[in-house]
Amino acid sequence: MEAIRQYVKVNGRNISITLPDDFDADEVEVIILARNNDYDDILTDEMKAMLDQRVNEPTENYISGEESLEQIRKRYGL
Repeated sequence: MEAIRQYVKVNGRNISITLPDDFDADEVEVIILARNNDYDDILTDEMKAMLDQRVNEPTENYISGEESLEQIRKRYGL
C-alpha cells in the first residue's frame, strides 16, 4: 500500500491534490481531517540538530525521568 500525506489549503469548499508522476492507482481512498497545528508542527532544523546532539551523548550522562522532573521543578518552581 502506498500512502501520501499532504497538508493542503482549503479554497472555499474545495481542495486540490496533485499526485506524484509515479503514483499508479485507478481509485483512491480520501480521508479529510482538519489539521491540528498543536500536534502537527514540523521540527525545525535547529530542533533536529538539538535532538541529534542529545541522541549522540554518552549514556553515562543519562539521568532518570524522576531526576529530570525534579530538576525542572527546582529550576522553574513547578
